[in-house]
Amino acid sequence: MATAVLAVRAGNVLFNGREATVSLLPGVHALGRDPDNELVLPHPTVSANHARLHWDGAILIVTDLGSTNGLWYGGERREHCGVRPDEDFRIGDIVLRVSLSSLPPVFSAEERRNVHLDLLERMNRNRVQLTSLSQERLEELTRGHLKEILAERFGERGSEYFKEAVNDVLGLGPLEPLLADSTVSEIMVNGPDRIFVERAGMLCLSGLTFLSGQHVRDIIERIVTPLGRRIDESTPLVDARLKDGSRVNAVIPPLSLIGPVLTIRKFSRHQLLPDDLIRFGSASPAMVDYLRQAVVGRKNIIVSGGTGSGKTTLLNILSSFIPNDERIITIEDAAELKLDQAHVVSLEARPPNVEGKGEVTIRELVRNSLRMRPDRIVVGECRGGEALDMLQAMNTGHDGSLTTGHANSPADMVRRLETMVLLSGVDLPVKAIREQIVSAVDVIVQQARLPGGARKIVSLSEVKGMEGESVIVKERFRYDLDIGEFIDLGKDV
Repeated sequence: MATAVLAVRAGNVLFNGREATVSLLPGVHALGRDPDNELVLPHPTVSANHARLHWDGAILIVTDLGSTNGLWYGGERREHCGVRPDEDFRIGDIVLRVSLSSLPPVFSAEERRNVHLDLLERMNRNRVQLTSLSQERLEELTRGHLKEILAERFGERGSEYFKEAVNDVLGLGPLEPLLADSTVSEIMVNGPDRIFVERAGMLCLSGLTFLSGQHVRDIIERIVTPLGRRIDESTPLVDARLKDGSRVNAVIPPLSLIGPVLTIRKFSRHQLLPDDLIRFGSASPAMVDYLRQAVVGRKNIIVSGGTGSGKTTLLNILSSFIPNDERIITIEDAAELKLDQAHVVSLEARPPNVEGKGEVTIRELVRNSLRMRPDRIVVGECRGGEALDMLQAMNTGHDGSLTTGHANSPADMVRRLETMVLLSGVDLPVKAIREQIVSAVDVIVQQARLPGGARKIVSLSEVKGMEGESVIVKERFRYDLDIGEFIDLGKDV
């Protein structure tokens, strides 16, 4: 499908602050003032998350996301419109025009497969010599063969495809440009022909493909093999981490019925600061000040939310409030927290090896951390029996601890804690568990990803005590979806 070009026709602004034009690959693109958008227009008449653009190769479908100054097309304000090449539309006060790109044709999947087959044929002819080569020399030889093959097949145009061909053979294939794209937060591979990405909280097809199901398998193995992991029919799912800290999960047949499935949650290179919560509209200034006082005042806090709601990001921001002279122990499945304090010890759980031995769980690390003289314990996520150890730590002098959990509301988080404590294998009455929760937990912060892709703190609640056998949770702040504002509901504890 054809690539489009989006250009600023009127309005004193540049895309991402530096470009008058941007290329649009087929798929969905987020546009707004918020830096998390793929297409950033830093202009006061452009809303933080203003519009969603879908380019299908022939027409640009633009959808307004409830912006203040609207989407305009044909002289009228629209909720959505279809813009054809060489037509204008307006976002706030900014006039944009879409046109077809003059970029060279895409290196098709069939052409990539043919190049790959040619390379294999040439390599097979030199198999005896290849076995004695170092990895560096082998890569050098591969690059040389690829240059020759591309020149023979495509002439002068072959040099334009060299990088993509090298990625297919030596790198991570079509994942390479997505991993390098700072606007992509997650990558989801559903078989060889469907690669989805998340940008600014919205999912869309990337337009990129693998050569085959086996190519996806090869890429997965390139990721997990250096880490001492394996993936095959006897071990058809695996968790891993890229060099930059991005989390990887892979599932292959027979568990997956659509071929190899790969999910990558990218590690953010840009660490968000407390002020960013206010700037992005994720929290009000009063909420940020409340959370700062709660952390400094050694309140025990749980960040609750669904998958991809921004729990870890918020946990990182809350951890930044911890005073610099305190000893902090962080415990995670995969290291994502980045704390700038001087006295931080980071611990990471370890899965079992190929023989099923050597596993070190989050629960074991929480127990061990109590012997490490911590001032604060920060657990990336409580999923099981470690919740009991975390509650006991909070109740035995380790105030100011922080963690996250999966739940849809503060009340659900309390019930989820009860369930996790029961998973510890310790036979406690439900009332005793609830008493532990009330004694240990001070604040529950509910994080959510809204339909437009924005991530916000939708509820900030205090655990007040018990009434009969029920835990009382009282909201302190709430985000009202109807009016789009944060509401202060009461006074501090």
